[in-house]
Amino acid sequence: MAEWDIKKLRILRTLRERGTVTATAEALLMTPSAVSQQLSNLAKQLDVTLLEAHGRRVRLTDAAHLVLRHAEAVFAQLEQAEAELEGYAHGEVGEVRVGAFSTAVPALVVPAVRRLRETHPGLEVRVREAEAAEAYELLSAGVVDLALSLAAHAPTERDPAFARFPLLADPLDVALPAGHPLSDRPDLRLADLAGERWIFGGSGPWSEITMSACEAAGFVPEQAHSAAGWTAILAMVEAGMGVALVPRMAVAERAVDGAEIRVLSVDQPRRHVVAAVRRGAERGAGVSRALAALRAVVADQ
Repeated sequence: MAEWDIKKLRILRTLRERGTVTATAEALLMTPSAVSQQLSNLAKQLDVTLLEAHGRRVRLTDAAHLVLRHAEAVFAQLEQAEAELEGYAHGEVGEVRVGAFSTAVPALVVPAVRRLRETHPGLEVRVREAEAAEAYELLSAGVVDLALSLAAHAPTERDPAFARFPLLADPLDVALPAGHPLSDRPDLRLADLAGERWIFGGSGPWSEITMSACEAAGFVPEQAHSAAGWTAILAMVEAGMGVALVPRMAVAERAVDGAEIRVLSVDQPRRHVVAAVRRGAERGAGVSRALAALRAVVADQ
């Protein structure tokens, strides 16, 4: 029977995720030569070819993908075993590390931490702010145990490495400068703002969300200004520099003085927030309690 080495299989999986031996070595704090040597040894142990040359790089063979398909089930089972051992060993004591995007930290994570302090004071929660793509890299690398991100930028439901849990659909409202001609229009629609100057990020999730929402309403927004943070975006709206789509979750955490927040009457866009863990880890005491606390926070909103 072939020898299945978990450490080497993790290296192979990381190579699939990162794409190059150099990036894999950086992620695993190894040297590129050590990565290549470990994968060469794994190929000998399994008696199959795992890598083939592709220009100056390497790519996984069909055999490597077959190996990883079976290995993912092993990884999930090990995560589940570790989670059950954690619950047995620690009971009410333990640690859960949470990675979350910026607006989710004050709106969801902090209230969840407050709940856990009351219900499970022995459980320590460590929070790390991270964008969606980074959150899943941290989750995959084992740096965090639970990641909060937008569904549009999360792995698919069929990804064997992660288990996803929908949390909420966060409505997107329109921020208009105070006294804007459309601020009092009844039944305001997104299409009514087609001729406005828009403020949104130059790239990344929020740029895509704004563009997609406007295109669904029948127009392409003219980007007058670019900003990534809600403080900057709302400050520009308050200064009369343009209009913006803002998540209700973000506005709820900030005082808005010189802008008017209007709810769209018909074509209300939403962004879907999900939590994810490494598949099999959802049964762990800390992770399951953190998920329950997050769901309770959402239910109270």
